[in-house]
Amino acid sequence: MVEVILEYPIRGTRYASRVAVSEHVLHRVSPFQTIDVYDTEAFGKMLFLDNHVQLAELDEAAYHEALVHIPLLSLNNPKRALVVGGGDGGVLREICRHSSIAHIDIVEIDEQVILASKEAMPALSAGKFDDPRVHLHVADAFGFLKEVADPYDLIVMDVTDCYEGEDGELSERLFTEEFHRDCLAALAEGGMLVSQADNHVFCPFSLAEVLRTFGELFPKTGWYQALVPSFGGYSAYAWASKGAEVKTAWPGAPFAMKYLNAITWALAFQALPFALPTTQ
Repeated sequence: MVEVILEYPIRGTRYASRVAVSEHVLHRVSPFQTIDVYDTEAFGKMLFLDNHVQLAELDEAAYHEALVHIPLLSLNNPKRALVVGGGDGGVLREICRHSSIAHIDIVEIDEQVILASKEAMPALSAGKFDDPRVHLHVADAFGFLKEVADPYDLIVMDVTDCYEGEDGELSERLFTEEFHRDCLAALAEGGMLVSQADNHVFCPFSLAEVLRTFGELFPKTGWYQALVPSFGGYSAYAWASKGAEVKTAWPGAPFAMKYLNAITWALAFQALPFALPTTQ
């Protein structure tokens, strides 16, 4: 049986699970990374970058809905959004569901991720790269943020993880104080920055580091979680703003969602009795 390994680094050791593969759908080598899509028995199609899982058909809606809608439904009439990374199109798909959003910039350094995702997993973007509100920039977000003229109500960092014990990751510069300072400058007064922050049960160092840099720059910070089985059970998200706050009570939504509802929204802010210590 062909299998792929899902690894979760934790303080020098690894927790890993295996999933049976029915087909290796796509393999591509870009100037930045290797891109693979596998069709698996447990999770459906899965996207891997440099052999690290990025998403799975089974639960990608949970990851993307929590990343996008918890901040967006907490804001007052957001108009402009920026997606950093997100070349698979899942974040873009969810942002486009908000009718108040009039302009979306998406900055993805690796065009091959966009092309591979459209080819192998088209439902991820659901055609939203062609939405007239969307402006695609195949570029390094580190430079793009320094040239922003009009502020954003929402900035979403949907970038690859930085793994403990590995050097030179593609997104490493995007988790620095300098980049977060540029995000602060590009954020509207009532806006919000949100970043994926890995699995906080098995990889607590990721969330802790993001919160540390956010806390040094932004007046308001916090975090929440979602259930994402293909990520080892959980995904953490860190947010920051100049004053706006995430709503911890379910605000309702103008459209139906696959994962988020009053129960999973409340769960997003519940401390886990078995999680390694992090301040909520």
